[in-house]
Amino acid sequence: MNDTRVSSPELFPLGSRPDHVPVETVRDWYRLMHLGRSLDEKAARYLKMSKGWSYHAPCAGHEGIQLALGLSVHRGRDFLFPYYRDLLTVLAAGMSVEEIILNGLSKATDPASGGRHMSNHFAKPAMRIQNVSSCVGSHSLHAVGVARAIQRFDGDEISFYSSGEAATSEGYFYEALSGACREQLPVVFVLQNNGYAISVPVHEQSANTNIADNFHGFRNLLVLNCDGTSIFDSWNVMQQACAYAREGKGPAMVHADCVRIGAHSNSDRHELYRSEEELEEARRRDPLLRLRAFMLGEGICSVEELAAIEAENLRQLDEESSRAEAAPEPDPSSVTRHVFADDTHVCPLSNDDFSRLMKKHEGEDEPVSMRDAINRALHEEFRRNPSTFLWGQDVASREKGGVFNVTKGMLQEFGNARVFNAPIAEDFILGTANGFCRYSDDIWVVVEGAEFADYFWPAMEQLVNTAHEHWRSNGQFTPNIIVRLASGGYIQGGLYHSQSIEAAIANIPGLRIVMPAFAEDAAGLLRCAFRTRGVTVYLEPKYLYNHPWAKTQYPRPELCVPIGRARLRREGTDLSIITYGNTVHLALRAAEQLASEGVQCDVLDLRSILPYDHEAITATVKKTGKAMVLHEAARTGGFGGELSAFIGEALFEHLDAPVRRVASLDTPVGFAKVLEEATLVSENNILSAGRELARY
Repeated sequence: MNDTRVSSPELFPLGSRPDHVPVETVRDWYRLMHLGRSLDEKAARYLKMSKGWSYHAPCAGHEGIQLALGLSVHRGRDFLFPYYRDLLTVLAAGMSVEEIILNGLSKATDPASGGRHMSNHFAKPAMRIQNVSSCVGSHSLHAVGVARAIQRFDGDEISFYSSGEAATSEGYFYEALSGACREQLPVVFVLQNNGYAISVPVHEQSANTNIADNFHGFRNLLVLNCDGTSIFDSWNVMQQACAYAREGKGPAMVHADCVRIGAHSNSDRHELYRSEEELEEARRRDPLLRLRAFMLGEGICSVEELAAIEAENLRQLDEESSRAEAAPEPDPSSVTRHVFADDTHVCPLSNDDFSRLMKKHEGEDEPVSMRDAINRALHEEFRRNPSTFLWGQDVASREKGGVFNVTKGMLQEFGNARVFNAPIAEDFILGTANGFCRYSDDIWVVVEGAEFADYFWPAMEQLVNTAHEHWRSNGQFTPNIIVRLASGGYIQGGLYHSQSIEAAIANIPGLRIVMPAFAEDAAGLLRCAFRTRGVTVYLEPKYLYNHPWAKTQYPRPELCVPIGRARLRREGTDLSIITYGNTVHLALRAAEQLASEGVQCDVLDLRSILPYDHEAITATVKKTGKAMVLHEAARTGGFGGELSAFIGEALFEHLDAPVRRVASLDTPVGFAKVLEEATLVSENNILSAGRELARY
């Protein structure tokens, strides 16, 4: 490093050293800042040598706030949600040089993900430095969620969210901030504003170029500003923010004015949109050079002493990088591990076991509705595990328990700390559940993801993130979440109360998706979801909530219906109807009519859409030789296409006819009853297809 440049009067002055910060601390701050800068530069060299770090976003120009942020985290206690530029933050928070390089080189021993996640996404879940998504700002919801858990469990930790300024343009950031303020949660939002969202200047992103000015109206929020290139100013402000949050006053926001000395990332050519004058101005605010000049000017260190610190840093960097480079690459065969947290999906019951456990309780002769079965199972599971929580829209409003009263009585028995309402913000509902689960492995969260499945779409970004958390973290974090959604039509609900969304979400690896057709399965599948780690989307056919078709005796307490196990509802020899949800009952009614015409049908109720029961499908198709795949959703792109493909690929030689798909029309569901009936699959559609298939 050139001393004359460091001492140049053209550098912006750093300011005064805080009285409470001893000179020894300043020396250590310089050591960390120089080590971070050296590591950042080495990352760029790895990329040029094609040795790794295929994505690199330099932290140069952000070191003041990043050092202050990392040092403010209580190691192993507080929760830190860094973003992709936070190299110095995680170094100051306790990650080693070697661990950071392991991430950059995508090695098997990378503590963030074992090479599964993108480089420059630094994490160490073992010390609560969180593995976050590449969707900018989405971790704001997770930071708020874990802060809610801290509050509920009376913890003394705080949660730190870090991002660039542009991420605040995302709608879910507003949802996160609003929720944190409303609930007075212990979370510190750190916004590192370098003036650009890749190439888009901040004035094109925000009404206020000082991003914090957008949020002054939020109640309980402490808003602070600092020079993010000055460690002294950043340190003072971070201490104020942390004190405010730790005292339970609510969230704090630190807006740090930074500069981006380099390009956004290795794939960005910033000279195409930034002038040389602007870049020179950024270099004058270089946090490292300003701290070095300050130390020389104040006599804190001599040139020789700084040179010794720098030399030791480079020696350490060489030593730890050599170890990281020698680390093993990920095993390609490991790529399928951790898609699901529990591959067994709990108890592997046979149908005989199921029938035995379904024997009625003494004195319990009356069948229950599907709605009551779900409600009763929720109560039982909440009693079994005190670390279970429920939130969503309308789920805890005095005597009301959701739009369909499925959660009736939950608030009264378990209290508002465990059962509470959420705003109409589906991304917030699911995203905070993801964060909440990070506090402890024994936590299960049930969310009513939306009042109707039709309104769940805003949460899809969080559903994708949450689905691959276990895989992306290499098995280190499992969000134990049940997403309840009232699904399907036949209620004259029109376009936004009749959608069947299972096919749209079935393409997301890591999700379990179930859809019961009977009360006994509704309770048994829900129990299994509560006792199986990971994410289960629990689709409830609302048409069947109180319908006599779905009523059964309530299952014995020890019964869990294994996720991924189908049930044969009717036996036949001539053709197989493979279905789930509402259409199970249409299939059973059609099968009775076909039987009177001499056609005997197997009716296989999948119960689980993902994973689905390949063995049961194989058994029924081998027996009958003819397969009808039936579902309520529109035909094109429906899940029936996946089932048909499996049958065609794996069972072709056992087929005596082409696989027949029967589904609703490829059109939205109209509100008028005659339009709904014309759109949704009917018993007559099944009869017509069954007769044709039988004659083939």
